[in-house]
This record gives sequence, C-alpha cells and structure tokens, in this order.
Amino acid sequence: MPTDAPSSAVQKLNRLMLDATLAERGALRYTPGGIPALDCVLKHASTQREAGGNRKVDCELAAVAFGDPAKALAKVPTGTAVRCQGFLARRYRTGITVALHVNEFETLDHALEGN
Repeated sequence: MPTDAPSSAVQKLNRLMLDATLAERGALRYTPGGIPALDCVLKHASTQREAGGNRKVDCELAAVAFGDPAKALAKVPTGTAVRCQGFLARRYRTGITVALHVNEFETLDHALEGN
C-alpha cells in the first residue's frame, strides 16, 4: 500500500498478463506533453479450464503503451508473439470499453532481443 494512502484505504488489484500476437500496430506518436505513445491490437488464442472442462478462447484486445515500452513496441513487427503486462483502463475517457495499458512486454518469438 502506498505510504501516503490513509490506513483505511484498500489497494485494489488491476494487473493483467497476456500472451498474444501483435495483430495491429499504429505509428509511434507523442502526447501533448511529449510522451511517446503507441496504440495496438493484441490477438489471443488458447484453451482454458473452466467448470471442469476446456474452453477455447479467441479474442482481440485494444492496447496502448507509453514511454519506453511504446518506443520498444514500435520496433516489434506485427505477427510477433508477445507477453504483455499492465493494467486495464477505459479506452477513451468517456467510453466504457477497456484497453490494456502495457507497462512491460517481452517477445516470445525470440526474434528481437532486449524487450
């Protein structure tokens, strides 16, 4: 818990790790404050256990990265397998859809080093 939080405050967990393919990637852009930003789409496919059976999962998730992760992700070719970590937040300030805000990622194809 942050030290400046009141003792009665409860830290709420919002953390997601997803193995996916970088399906789409926008151009690297900069916020008005000069922070690098990158929008992308992650495609995930797997089989997960649910209620004693197997469930096939196939979905796409909007994602965004800021700062150093954005600059690094801008160098990753579409079609590359990645493991992304971050948190979920509204995609647009007034919308209800969510996007994964990528804080860290690594390539799983081992095609690129250093991510």
